[in-house]
Amino acid sequence: MNLSVTQAGFLTSVQDLGRNGFRQFGVSVGGALDSHALRVANLLIGNDESDAGLEITFGGLRMRLQDKRVIAWCGGDFDIRSGSTPLPAGHACVLDAGDELAIDQPKIGCRAWLTISGGIDVPPVLGSRSTDLRAKFGGLIGRALRDGDEAPLGNQSEFSRSLVDLLRERRVASWSSPVEWSSTAKTETVLRVIRGVDWPRFHEVTRQRLSSDAFVVSPDSDRMGVRFDGPELHRNDDVDHVSEAVAPGTIQVPPGGRPILLLGDCQTIGGYPKIAHVITVDLSLAAQLRAGNHVRFSEVSMANAHRLLLERERQLERFRIGLRLHDS
Repeated sequence: MNLSVTQAGFLTSVQDLGRNGFRQFGVSVGGALDSHALRVANLLIGNDESDAGLEITFGGLRMRLQDKRVIAWCGGDFDIRSGSTPLPAGHACVLDAGDELAIDQPKIGCRAWLTISGGIDVPPVLGSRSTDLRAKFGGLIGRALRDGDEAPLGNQSEFSRSLVDLLRERRVASWSSPVEWSSTAKTETVLRVIRGVDWPRFHEVTRQRLSSDAFVVSPDSDRMGVRFDGPELHRNDDVDHVSEAVAPGTIQVPPGGRPILLLGDCQTIGGYPKIAHVITVDLSLAAQLRAGNHVRFSEVSMANAHRLLLERERQLERFRIGLRLHDS
């Protein structure tokens, strides 16, 4: 069975947890910019956590399913409906064959991750179904979805089929994921960072400015990175390093002083100094940044960054157990 796209919206692409193990060949990890949101949405409907779903940017998507399936979504403050029925974030919801799913523009944030039972079954490339929009491979023939597209859906799991039966009448599950997992957009964003390897190359005043001043998101931002229009961060020197490894979360500072926060589609190496790195658990917040948003950075220790990530993984395991109890 297929997913039929009647209106593709601003930018909708097939994404999973990314293309790991190929960075040494210059291949970006890619995948959902908020991998945790995709994992949660997949778990809610009985998919494998790594199954491919849709990353929806700024809404405008209209789609139908050719058979009865269960869906879930997490992300920004979107209005998502099937007919007159609102489908809240973080809940499993059943759609009948032919029902239209409509996703309007978000009030806060910019992205949502939508999963469908069985997953989107496009052919894997280098071990992933994610769309690499720059290299033009993966996903649906290497591009964003277009009006009239159809995408194949995989076989539903036993858990997914049981959810379809359980929610046949009420349509929307009464249980949900934690709000902080399903609704990640903020009106005021604070991103926690650890010091980068090039921290000593910046003036003391600049280092203080990183944690005291608000930065404004530039319109010139995409899945590769978030650019900031100000304030400027000045170095002690004008020398760029030989290119070395960078990763999602790295904050680079070009010669002009306007920092760039790298996201999932970032290059694998870069020569700009790396002043800091956004911790993994806050990449969900970074994925929701849109032009004009104000962002502040707050320094934490590496030990705290590890602790926060391990605690979220422990909470996710308890969440998995709770979902299995609903199915028993």
